[in-house]
Amino acid sequence: MSCFVCWTCVPQGTIQVIQERGKFKKFADPGCHWVIPCLCQDVAGALSTRVQALDVAVETKTKDNVFVTIIVSTQYMVLRESSRMYDAFYKLTDSREQIRSYIFDVVRSTVPRINLDDVFTTKEEIAIEVKNMLEKAMTEFGYTIIQTLVTDIAPDHKVKTAMNEINAAQRARVAAQDRAEAEKIMVVKAAEADAEAKYLAGTGIARQRQAIINGLRESVVHFQQDITDITSKDVMEMMMMTQYFDTMQHIGSSAGNSTIFVPSGPGAVADAATAVRTGIMQGNLASAAATR
Repeated sequence: MSCFVCWTCVPQGTIQVIQERGKFKKFADPGCHWVIPCLCQDVAGALSTRVQALDVAVETKTKDNVFVTIIVSTQYMVLRESSRMYDAFYKLTDSREQIRSYIFDVVRSTVPRINLDDVFTTKEEIAIEVKNMLEKAMTEFGYTIIQTLVTDIAPDHKVKTAMNEINAAQRARVAAQDRAEAEKIMVVKAAEADAEAKYLAGTGIARQRQAIINGLRESVVHFQQDITDITSKDVMEMMMMTQYFDTMQHIGSSAGNSTIFVPSGPGAVADAATAVRTGIMQGNLASAAATR
């Protein structure tokens, strides 16, 4: 009695399942293996031992009633133990569909408890929860979960536009506050500089006037000592006339000077002298009345 013998070539990264009379016989590793048809042996199927990736898009609603699409990426592979490979082939019809169902269940039970803004900050927690659930469920079917990541969170286009506008408004408000604070600092510093400049200018003017008074006092004393036939009134009027001419010379010495000297006539000197004498006399009378 003759018996036909066939062979099967198993590619790298794959395990083939050999059955005999419809019952599991063995796993065939990569390479060439004999299959004996007369013994009712055949290749029932194959399992990939590579790391497989599955991207699942889940549309759900957040706690603040915003619809969002969450992309979950999962990496998984078959456990290389014979019993686990047996479970993966005979217990589970479609591993990808099973993983997809678990991801939908976890995401749709987790995200509705979180506001939209918090979804972006808690995506790692969501991924960990999905991974834990998948590991617990898929280990029974001979699969291990290597990694689970939330790779994208995509709200509705109108919601995304509104979020961008809110973010832009917040940034504009912060920029305006910073700009106002900078302008405030500039104004304060300018006021401090102006006050310091005015203080220094006032100190200089006070010293200048004190020097002028001292000079005038010495001039009057020397003038009266040299010329005895003159009164203090005459000396004062002469000194005021000298100051008048000095002032007029100073005004006319600078090109484009816009200073207006009022009154500008020579008669104004006499008026000023009269005003000074009147003020001195009134001050003397007030002092005398106070001492009585």
